[in-house]
This record gives sequence, structure tokens and C-alpha cells, in this order.
Amino acid sequence: MKVIVASTNPVKIKATKSAFKKVFPDKKFEVIGVETDSGVPAQPIGIKVTALGAKNRALFASKKYKADYFVGIEGGVNKKMNIETACMVIIDKKGNLATSKTGSFMLPKKIQRMLKEGKELGDAGDILFKSKNNKQTVGVVGLLTGNVIDRTLYYEHALILALIPFRNKSLYFDK
Repeated sequence: MKVIVASTNPVKIKATKSAFKKVFPDKKFEVIGVETDSGVPAQPIGIKVTALGAKNRALFASKKYKADYFVGIEGGVNKKMNIETACMVIIDKKGNLATSKTGSFMLPKKIQRMLKEGKELGDAGDILFKSKNNKQTVGVVGLLTGNVIDRTLYYEHALILALIPFRNKSLYFDK
């Protein structure tokens, strides 16, 4: 089966591959990342905007490429800029759509200030922790938890939850 991840971020690709393998252990998957536009600001603010970004990514990929599944992942912060959450959208080749989101976590005041100044979360994390390109490695969640939960694991759980309807199609989708 072919899975398109609507991002070239290695963390999003790795999390998707891991989630699909866990939910469908008997299937073989080819997971490919492609560049897409989320149609929302680089740093989404608010759950509606974050969810829209994930949906736009999956829809864009589903219209441009041929695959069995299309995955959109978008991380964002709430309007107070003190909590981070990511949204997942998975669309299959028949157009069935399922969603989920990660757990959320509080952001340090220094990061909140940088977000309010217009920085993206990953950049703010790099500044605060003197790291480099954390959004393609452990993420701010990894920096804050000492890698107990890195960005891959953070996304993987939500992707598994988004795959529930595809694992149980007769319970969710009309024939």
C-alpha cells in the first residue's frame, strides 16, 4: 500500500510509517513525503486553523498524487499561545476521512513571548534550548521532556487514533 505524507519533514514521515505498521502489521507500506501547502500561516494559531492546515495538506496530496492513504499533520498553538497541539487528517483513496489530535502541553513563558513576537514554535525552541532544527528531530516536546516523548512519538499516538476508522471501516464508513 502506498501512503503519502503531505510533508517532507522526516519526523512526520517516520511517525506515519510507525503508526501504519502498528495498526496494520500484516500489510506492507511505502510511505512517501511530498511538499504541500497547508493554506494556513506557518505558525497556526487556534485549533480550527491547525485542523484546517492538516486537512488542507491531506486534501492537496489526494488531488495531486495516487496512493491508498493521504496524511496531513499540522502542529499549532492555542490563541493564548501557551499550549501546543497537533492535528491529524487521514484520507483514503475512496475519499473517506478521519481525524485525531495529539495531547497538548504547556509552553514556557519565554516561548510564549517569542510566539507573540511572531516566531514559529520550532524556532523559539531552538533559541531557548540552543538547539538546531528541532522540528525535524525531537521537537519542542522532546526538548521539554528530555526526550521522554519526542515529536515522532507525540505524533504517532494521534496517527494511530486517526487510523481507527480505517481499521474498522464497516463501523465508520458507508459502503
